[in-house]
Amino acid sequence: MGIYRSEIADLRKNIGDNIGQKIIIKESPGKRSKPQEKVATIENTYNSYFRVKFDDANRVGSYNYTDLFTRTVEVSMYNGESFEPILPPQMDIKKTRRDLIKPQVAAQAQDEEPMLEEN
Repeated sequence: MGIYRSEIADLRKNIGDNIGQKIIIKESPGKRSKPQEKVATIENTYNSYFRVKFDDANRVGSYNYTDLFTRTVEVSMYNGESFEPILPPQMDIKKTRRDLIKPQVAAQAQDEEPMLEEN
């Protein structure tokens, strides 16, 4: 499943409509590190990224829209009462090696002709 331009455009519009809004950004600095949550304010949007200003420091950061789709970064926006995720939660579908091999074996079995025993 790929990311469509229309999905990025919708996300860009959603973030652009909420410039000045408080958000929580959750990102993992590395594989073995614990994810960090930071409170920020949306400052501006651009074609491929958006810029935020962090509340705890006089610092700005920028994030790609595709980072939200790939779950590299998770953003929750303040709706007046609580923080709601911008994207719906991703459904995890685990596939085992057997699930991946099974269709290949079935396809090979259909391609082969049955062997007849001779007496």
